[in-house]
Amino acid sequence: MNYAIRAERISHSFADKKVLNNITFAVQEGEIFGLLGPSGAGKTTLIKILTGQLKQKNGSAALFGKDTAKLTALEHSRIGIMMDNWGLYERLSAYDNLLFYADIYHISHSVVNETLKDFGLYEARKLPVSKFSKGMKNRLSLARALMNHAKLVFLDEPTSGLDPATTKQIHEALKEQKEKGTTIFLTTHNMFEAQYLCDSIALLSRGSMIECGSPVDICKKYNHLNRIEVTCRDGKKVSLENGSQAIPLLKDYLEHNLIETIHSTEPTLETVFIELTGKGLDSNE
Repeated sequence: MNYAIRAERISHSFADKKVLNNITFAVQEGEIFGLLGPSGAGKTTLIKILTGQLKQKNGSAALFGKDTAKLTALEHSRIGIMMDNWGLYERLSAYDNLLFYADIYHISHSVVNETLKDFGLYEARKLPVSKFSKGMKNRLSLARALMNHAKLVFLDEPTSGLDPATTKQIHEALKEQKEKGTTIFLTTHNMFEAQYLCDSIALLSRGSMIECGSPVDICKKYNHLNRIEVTCRDGKKVSLENGSQAIPLLKDYLEHNLIETIHSTEPTLETVFIELTGKGLDSNE
């Protein structure tokens, strides 16, 4: 099995505050891996370690089998990174922003216009980035991260604060990259995004990994959270365990025509995370 990323017992602290504690996981080549956790859980710190921007206090990190501290310039050039608006120059146009990075990566200038068209930014190519909306900046940041045909891309909250239409555009762009064989490491606190995009995920809370696996398998593991939610005609709401013990009460409700709506609530990544931590994915730790 070929791994794009391997992390072994990574720990890190800032002064006396431990932000990562014994993190171990692996990401297969060509998959989308999601790291889920609320703000302050340690997601950005882990990305900085994996990309060689920060040296961990303990443990090891490797990309394509090589220690992240020993990557060559050529190997770094095959890695894309998107962290907020990191790497954008506000006073330059969208075209000049990508042209600057094309020269760094020794990429043909013709790729710049092609990339702008792919991300719906060609018509705005001459505008300074300072006049861009947040969604346009995110798309330009993603375009910059992908324009070098990266084998591995790190994306830190790429759709945070975006409208649904822009979020969908970015999701589709990521799925296209996966089809091309790109490995994507995605941090998010959006459970719907993770379930839609990711082949495997890890749940991070207070610097510790509390679950790891495919979204489907993790939800199945906590199937005891499966409930039956009943809304009665008088407005009363009843939550029942989804099992044989609910039959007598449901039978009584049905016989007396008391039910307005009924549906099952399968466990989601959000309900699993809340059970494990007592907090939601959108909380601040």
